[in-house]
Parts: sequence; C-alpha cells; structure tokens
Amino acid sequence: MAAPSGAAKSSFPHLVAASPAARRHGTALRIRASTGTGEAAMDVVSEAELREKGFMGMRKTKLVCTVGPSCVEALPVLARGGMGVARVNLCHGGREWHRAAMHAVRKLNEEEGFCVSLMVDTEGSQLLVADHGGATSVKAVVGHSWPLCSRLLVELLPRVIVSISTQLEDGSEWLFTSKKTYEAHPFTMHVNFDKFSEGILVGDELVIDGGMATFQVTEKTGNDLRCTCTDPGLLLPRAKLSFWRNGKLVERNFGLPTLSAKDWADIEFGIAEGVDCIALSFVKDANDIKHLKAYLSRRSLEHIKIFAKIESLESLKNLKEIIEASDGVMVARGDLGVQIPLEQIPAIQESIVKLCRHLNKPVIVASQLLESMVEYPTPTRAEVADISEAVRQYADAVMLSAESAIGAYPQKALSVLRATSERIESWSREENMQKLLPQYPLAIALPDQISEQICNSAVEMANNLAVDAIFVYTKHGHMASLLSRNRPNPPIFAFTDNANSRKSMNFFWGVIPLQLPLSNNMEDNFKTTISLMKSKGSVKSGDTVLVVSDSDLNRPCAETSVFQSIQVRLVE
Repeated sequence: MAAPSGAAKSSFPHLVAASPAARRHGTALRIRASTGTGEAAMDVVSEAELREKGFMGMRKTKLVCTVGPSCVEALPVLARGGMGVARVNLCHGGREWHRAAMHAVRKLNEEEGFCVSLMVDTEGSQLLVADHGGATSVKAVVGHSWPLCSRLLVELLPRVIVSISTQLEDGSEWLFTSKKTYEAHPFTMHVNFDKFSEGILVGDELVIDGGMATFQVTEKTGNDLRCTCTDPGLLLPRAKLSFWRNGKLVERNFGLPTLSAKDWADIEFGIAEGVDCIALSFVKDANDIKHLKAYLSRRSLEHIKIFAKIESLESLKNLKEIIEASDGVMVARGDLGVQIPLEQIPAIQESIVKLCRHLNKPVIVASQLLESMVEYPTPTRAEVADISEAVRQYADAVMLSAESAIGAYPQKALSVLRATSERIESWSREENMQKLLPQYPLAIALPDQISEQICNSAVEMANNLAVDAIFVYTKHGHMASLLSRNRPNPPIFAFTDNANSRKSMNFFWGVIPLQLPLSNNMEDNFKTTISLMKSKGSVKSGDTVLVVSDSDLNRPCAETSVFQSIQVRLVE
C-alpha cells in the first residue's frame, strides 16, 4: 500500500502510513519543543510542568512507553505528554526498524530538549505459540481442530480479531506439534521449541496466554499433542503457552540459557545504538544479571543499567537476590500471570514494589494497565483503579505496552496514565501517606550508613518544613536514589555533570535530573543552579530549597564519602 499523497515520508522501514491515532493528531505532530540551549537546560516537560503547576504539582511517577507502529510518528507528542522512557521490544520487528526507532528517540533529546531514556527489552528463552498460519489473531472455538508447529515470527503482526467461520463438531481435537513447516495449514499452530511437550501427560491442561484459551491434552504422539478446546478464546500471534496439572503449573527445566544467541546479538546492537538500559527477560537467578553486568563492565559500559523482568516462578523463588544484583526491576504481570494463578498477582506485585523500595532499586509496573485502550478510546474503570494501586504503592514507574505500540489510541492512553498518576499522588500527599512508609536500614559500611541517614533526615526535614524543592548535587545519582527511596513530598532536582547519570536517574521516582558542570564548592554549585532556574522562571525569590550534597563530587564511583551536608536555603 502506498503512502497517502502529501504525507511525509516515514523514516521507519515497513511503515508506509501513519497510524489512525497519528493521523488524527497530524497537526500536533509538527509542534516543536521550545528548548533551551546548552547542557544546563531542564528538560522541556519538567520545565512546563513546573511553570504550570508549581513544585507540588509536578508528577513523581515516571511513564514508560513501548515504541511500535502506532506511535513512532507521534514520539514528540508522547514525549511532551510525559514519556520519560522509550522501550523498544526486540521480540518484534527487524534491525532497521529498531534502529530507526532508537534514532528517533535520540533525535528528540538532541534537537528538541527532551530527556527520554532508551530501554531495549530482550526476548529471552521462552516457549511460544509462534504462528497459527494466518496474519491475524484467530478465535478458538470449542470443537475446532488445529495443529501447532515451530515457526517463529519476526515481524510485528497486526492485532485484528478474526473468527474462523468453519464450524466443527463439538469435541473435535486440536493438534500441537513441533514439526517445522513454513506453509500455512488450516487450524494449525507452530511451537518454536522441539521439546515443548516433554514431561506432559494426557489429561494435562494447556493454557494460552494465562487463560485466553484452554485445552485438554487427549493424546501424545512423539512431540505432538492432540488437545480438545475446553475454553474458547483468542489465539494471538506469539502467545505464551503453559501446562497445568491438578491446578498447579507443570514446572520443567530445559536447561535453556536466559540469554540466547539472538539476545546477545540484540544486546550488541543495543550497545552500538547507545541504549541507556537493558530489560532482561525471563531471569532465573542473580547469576543471569551478574553475568551480563560483568560483560558490560569489561567493556567499560557500566552506565548501561540492567533491569530484571520478574515474569516466572523461578524469578519469584530468587526474588531478593535478583533485585540486589540488578539496577532495577520490571514487574511483567502478563507473563507472570501465565505461570501463577491470577488472583495472586496483586499481592505479588505489592511485595515486589515494597522489596525494591527497601533495597533502593527502581521498579516498573508493566503489562495490561490499559489493555482495553488497544481498541477503545476510553479505559475501563477497573484499569484506572489498577494504575491507581500501582501509584499508591509508590512504584517508580508505570508502563504502556501494546497500548502505545500497536493500539489505536497511544496518546490518549498516555494521557490517562499521566492524569491518574497525578491525582493519586496528590491524594497521597493530602493524606500524608508518606509517613506510613517504613524505614528499612540498607547500608552496612559506615560511609554508606552516613549517606543513608543524611538522605533520610533530609526528606523528613523537607516534609516537616514544607520546603518547595530538594536540590541534590550528585556525580553518579546515588544520593538522588536515596532521597527518592523515601518518597518526599517536594520534587527532587538532581544536578549532575554526567550525561549517563542523568539518563539513569530518569527511572527514579520524583527525581528531575539536570546536567550542568559542577565543582567541589557547594556554594558555587548552588549559586549556579539558582541563577539558571531563576533565568527560566522555575524558581523565584522567597522559595525555600533544601540542599543535599557530597563534599567531593569528583571522587571515583567505587569510593564513598563521609562528608555530606544538608542546608535549607531561601532563594533571594
């Protein structure tokens, strides 16, 4: 299909026309951010929020958007709408498409004054229903027969719901097979792993995508399974399958590495494209994280942060060790719901969020937050309540997946995410919920204990004195993370002279990172930043600022300092 006449040529391979949502907002896409020049500029979204809503009106919860065909042409609008992290899912699309998407994100930062961090998500070793022989999703109906075999899709398929019109007799069977074929067969699915049926017994349940459709195994022949559909539903491309026996997941260890050969190639690609963060899929234990971090360290790439995706029973069993080893965590509720009973998800989410705050690691709540907005312009009330709960739990970030990548209303979905986050944060301040957060001792060494206590005390002072803002001067972002951990009422403005640290602080709750040259003289740093922010109308005379700083901002990252200070300053 050719692009509409007069349409701007897209820089994205295989994307010949803008999405319906992008077309509806065509004029908005041409709006350019009014950026400041030089490295000392505050990102334009935070600057606009501060002018419009004041210090206490600034949103604390960070917003992550998955980049896909529905939103690539609308990235400037999403960035202006609050997207702080752009996620590129390497499970879908090809290299050129990924490269173009990453280039578009970097261009936003370089040319339009945004500060959007770039995250790539690895595919990981997983069992998938890879292809059902058609280009769309298919409705499974009781009594229909299908085979399932190994063909892995590499292009993102449209999510269009199509029902199969052929009506078969009730009780007919479906065939699941690992035989490799590249031909489309009626009622045939292809699994991407030859041993997918190993350890499976007749009578076991085969569940698609955590319950989108359910089958019972009636016969096993070699690697093939013949099943009867017991709960009809939709079979989407790349759907996850799991097996259950007597109400419990059939756990199997195939010895597959967390990082496949494709994942290593994807990581190399991400490094070459300058990513800020790698989300590691299907993490089993802390060694998976340590292995990748050691690899990055040997190449002097420690600034690339590693987020562990919690999406399997194995990761839950080793949860604390995984969180301690990682730079952050993503609660991938979609895949997690495939392996555990759905009713357990809320409690598990809350416990993960609490543990991450305890261990001072940023946490992203992801998957199906606004799933209905893939197709509809307004969310369900239950979805809004779901977002509210994640924000109430003080998650660092919430994430859009299909809603922004392939949905019809990516900008509206982001608007709902932002508005809900702001409202619940306001309610939490009004109810003084921050005081209910327990204080967990984290540090062991004396210098780390001093830093921790300084930041704990700083947040308590800031809340009690009702200061307008917290300023922190930090080389690597550690002091900013300790302040964020306490979830203070005022926003945290984190000043650093390190571009990589600025991007990593994008994941911290309540932190607005700014980059500018810093000296070891705290008074000089304060005067410089106040002058900068006054020139932009961000602060005014009479504002009260609590200032936290290390005395030696030029020490190596591995070393700690026992010389930190807190000051309360009145802007003159």
